[in-house]
Amino acid sequence: MAIFYPDSQISTTTASAQDPLLPWLWSIKDALENSTSGNVSGPELAKLLSDCIENFSGDVKYKNDVRFLKIWFLSIGMREDFETGFKELLEQEICIGHSLLYIWLAVFLESKGRLNDANIVYELGLMRNAEPLEWLKKAKTLFIDRISELVNTHSMQVNDVSESTKFAESYINPWSSSTMNDLLSKISPKIMKYDGYHSSTKAYSKKMTLKSLRNSSRNKIIEIGGKKYEIKGCAGTGGFAQVYRSYLDSNPDDVVALKIQTPPFPWEFYMYRQLDLRVNGKERSSFGCAHAMYLYSDYSILICDFLAHGTLQDAINSYVVLGKTMEEVLCIYYTIEMLYMLETLHSIGIIHGDFKPDNLLIRYAGDNLTEDEFQERSGPWQDQGLCLVDWGRGIDLHLFPENVEFKGDCRTSGFRCPEMLENKPWKFQVDIYGFCVVVHTMLHGSYMEVEKKPSSDGDFVYLPKTSFKRYWNIELWKNLFTKLLNITPGDYNKELIQSIRKSFQDYMCSNPQLIRKLKELLAKQRASLCNA
Repeated sequence: MAIFYPDSQISTTTASAQDPLLPWLWSIKDALENSTSGNVSGPELAKLLSDCIENFSGDVKYKNDVRFLKIWFLSIGMREDFETGFKELLEQEICIGHSLLYIWLAVFLESKGRLNDANIVYELGLMRNAEPLEWLKKAKTLFIDRISELVNTHSMQVNDVSESTKFAESYINPWSSSTMNDLLSKISPKIMKYDGYHSSTKAYSKKMTLKSLRNSSRNKIIEIGGKKYEIKGCAGTGGFAQVYRSYLDSNPDDVVALKIQTPPFPWEFYMYRQLDLRVNGKERSSFGCAHAMYLYSDYSILICDFLAHGTLQDAINSYVVLGKTMEEVLCIYYTIEMLYMLETLHSIGIIHGDFKPDNLLIRYAGDNLTEDEFQERSGPWQDQGLCLVDWGRGIDLHLFPENVEFKGDCRTSGFRCPEMLENKPWKFQVDIYGFCVVVHTMLHGSYMEVEKKPSSDGDFVYLPKTSFKRYWNIELWKNLFTKLLNITPGDYNKELIQSIRKSFQDYMCSNPQLIRKLKELLAKQRASLCNA
């Protein structure tokens, strides 16, 4: 059965003339009814919903129309990448003053097992005083009751408790709302003393300015802490935060990144200050820098360094669009840089928690690179490499018991370590697995899938499904993936990372032509990405 679109139907009713959305609603209703009988296919219905959204998204008349919100939710429910759909919905501010937006979104997230995110959505709706407020409060209360009942049901099964329940009781979820609230309370006296931290119980006075940035940000000026920032464009966006490239006092030589987030979230600033305190001078430039945090009752604004050369994901994509993959010598170089990062972080009791190519910014040296300084990363090589940013999921192990192990799922597709998928405890594995995915993406141009393979001792090991190319240095890569995909908390140590890093460094330094080729590739990459 074909779907007839509203603009192809002749309607003479006054209601349709006054309400252009109404014929679309009729068509969608008919399509939904026919989809249950098989007369309308899923793709046809999805296209109808998508076309309706595209047709009315710019119409102010329907921005606060609950019927239009329902169409959005129907469309999102048919997508595989529902997170992108919700991000678009929030960015367009459809029904942001209506409690149904937050209730439906929270229920959807709860159905996906994302309880922490669901709780954040309820809090966001309450903070915005979405109406009817009583609906939202009631929904939040019922949500808390469901979670409490779930916990109580598990805790009552003392005599026949399952392994997963024991796991839930024995380990800490570092990203749960309760854990984060406890940690924020614990660090509150400390963070208030940090340089650059500014806190206010009041709402941000220029709220409408911040909201308007989502639609059109270029060349707008906002005032923060008595200083003026000229917004030059959006550098990144997430579910609850946007990052903007900005000129301080309209000076193009003083460029910073503004991360504007709601609800307000001071944790990332705390993590940056821990990096300042614990990372030595030589390695500090590999982890980003925060200048200040302005915390209001409704927003937080984090002011950071801005690196203009793109991300490692951009570099990978520059090959993928040409049907190629990154050259092995370049993969080796960035692998060495990332191993240095993990070695540094984990030795000082810090876990990043969201290690992926989008969060790795590329750094370039100001001077010419020399071959003899490569191994020690001295001279210009010290300014060359990567910079790990976005510390909102960072874990400070100094705030937990010494031998702590964690539970919890990062919920980032493609980056969930086997321990998360199998409901087992994890610690450094969240970063190690993320690192392995990044390496795999550089080598193959795609995210990593792993499989269990029999080992010589009769057990099994995790290995990537995709085979290594025969002209690569297979032993190097096989050693890396075999050891790092199969670590246990007790086996992992600094020496393991050092030995793997050193094997790659020794290979590079064994042949001066490899370093010369690396220099050429870095120069070519810089020219390509900067021109883009």
